Amino acid sequence: MTIGAHGPVRAVALADTHIRPGSARRLPGAVYDLVAEADVILHAGDVVTADLLDELGGYAPVHAVLGNNDRELVGVLPETLVLDLAGVSVAMVHDSGARRGRPARLHRRFPDADVVVFGHSHDPVDEAGVDGQLLLNPGSPTWKRRAAHPTVAVLDLADGHVHHHAIVPV
Repeated sequence: MTIGAHGPVRAVALADTHIRPGSARRLPGAVYDLVAEADVILHAGDVVTADLLDELGGYAPVHAVLGNNDRELVGVLPETLVLDLAGVSVAMVHDSGARRGRPARLHRRFPDADVVVFGHSHDPVDEAGVDGQLLLNPGSPTWKRRAAHPTVAVLDLADGHVHHHAIVPV
């Protein structure tokens, strides 16, 4: 799927939101501020229910992959996804495996991807992988675990290039 073929694209990436109906866990207000400015929203799994995807879809098109806690979304969400965003190949998967060997493993799995967005650990990652492939785990905006802050990631893409990428505390 190609998005933003003729202009810049701002992507907001989330993962591991774990929002269940009736739970006290909610997206922070800062996330809504970011998605309000997004051209596309990427969710790297552990959405838990489709309600959040529907809500986010009111802001921008949403693309998501299946996480290990997405039992209600089996058969709805793919395990992996590759998108063309403004000429940048962006691959998505929930679980990238162990930290050790991750860059080579993700490059083998997605050899043509410029960016790989993943989740599962709740630990934000923004680092160069094999052959300059950008590895991006947005962390979690709702359940930070060992991270210093709840986080998401922002990508600015245009003309086949990543112009800006950042982990954003929320």
